[in-house]
Amino acid sequence: MYKILHGGIRTSSGRDSDVIAAMIQIGCFALVNPFCTLESQFQAIREMGFDFADLTDSHDGALLGNEFGFTAAASLDGHPSRVREMAEKHELSLTAVCAHANLLDPTAPDVFGTAQIIKAIRLARDLGVKQVITTEGDPKTAFGEKLTYEERIFSIVEKLYWPVQWAEELGIQLLIEPHGIVTDSVAATAELLERLGHPETVGLNLDTGNLWLGGGDNFEYIEKFGPRIKHVHWKDLGAAWEEKRGKQFGCGMGDIALGDGVIGLPEIAAELKKNGFDGPTTLEVFGEANLLPSAERLREWFA
Repeated sequence: MYKILHGGIRTSSGRDSDVIAAMIQIGCFALVNPFCTLESQFQAIREMGFDFADLTDSHDGALLGNEFGFTAAASLDGHPSRVREMAEKHELSLTAVCAHANLLDPTAPDVFGTAQIIKAIRLARDLGVKQVITTEGDPKTAFGEKLTYEERIFSIVEKLYWPVQWAEELGIQLLIEPHGIVTDSVAATAELLERLGHPETVGLNLDTGNLWLGGGDNFEYIEKFGPRIKHVHWKDLGAAWEEKRGKQFGCGMGDIALGDGVIGLPEIAAELKKNGFDGPTTLEVFGEANLLPSAERLREWFA
């Protein structure tokens, strides 16, 4: 069994001589076990030896699942000490707050959008976390599905206008992830970044699995946006996903270890390394049997 220590790998002997520092932070999604509380996610991540995690799921107000212990979401309206104390208890550093949104459908009280992203930015500030990650997601209405290319760009830019202002005011990086029809396109992402402006505040979170699944090219993405990539979500996908490529935009977790799929992650890691990437990274990988070898391989690819 392997343990992760300060971004490196500790072997089962636990000797200091067995600790090899990695050049990047290797963290974990705080959704490693289904139907469990956020604190239990933190505990499981720590027990596997990880030092870093994303705050993955969040919501407005109250949530029944939190009260009865079968969800891992953090309330954007809760006191930040509740999340901070859980992370500190399990000796974890949070690298990002995820605020994946629906930016193509009309604004509605039950649609995660501008208001929730702003709350996530405030929460990140209060937790001492420097990055908030968002995306446009899939439209769920006929209105959103019928938008033209230009209307999609406008809808995202309009809904992110105030979150960008808040992020700049509070010193938070607002990172856009490939997870939709716009963000899985290099050309559309370039136009989106140009329209949003604020290049010191607005950056990118490369999700290797999402980008590939949506029909994008990881190498083109890195070549085009290298310095703007501030975080990486790692997942690999098997051959069974190839028939869905270009038809599905994003998936939650990979069910295989990094390097066991068809995406070509060793070469992608080498390209990121060549471009000087040294930001935090997060494993979107399900199951300890896949997480631990994924972390070891990632450390080796960046050594």
